[in-house]
Amino acid sequence: MDDNKVIRQLIRVNLELEGLEVVTAADGAECLDVIHQVRPDVVTLDVVMPRLDGLSTAAQLRADPRTRDLPLAIVSACSEREVEAGVDVGVDAFLAKPFEPAELVRVVLGLVEGRGRQAGAAGDGPSGPGGTGRWAGRSGG
Repeated sequence: MDDNKVIRQLIRVNLELEGLEVVTAADGAECLDVIHQVRPDVVTLDVVMPRLDGLSTAAQLRADPRTRDLPLAIVSACSEREVEAGVDVGVDAFLAKPFEPAELVRVVLGLVEGRGRQAGAAGDGPSGPGGTGRWAGRSGG
């Protein structure tokens, strides 16, 4: 999810090429709505976003029992202070902008695969590379 349409498209195309279903939104508030409707396997967040910033979105997701264990990645040009705040909130991965598309794919697939191992025997984990795992992202500034 990104307030920048071009970045949303870049993320979408690169992850769809890996077989992931991608759902996007343009800001933090919309991100929360989408997450509760779609139930993605991974969420990417930008730090600077309209209406609700990425760190606040991450904090809300961690506070909600339905999304507490949802893998979160910050994709942003963020400062060391913002990275520390993300770690404090419980963000699982960070990817600095500008990023290489291959690195984005590596980070997202790593989080999807990690969640699949976490779900384990329950059988409700996402599919791995080439599968149909869901990913929701919010990236931007």
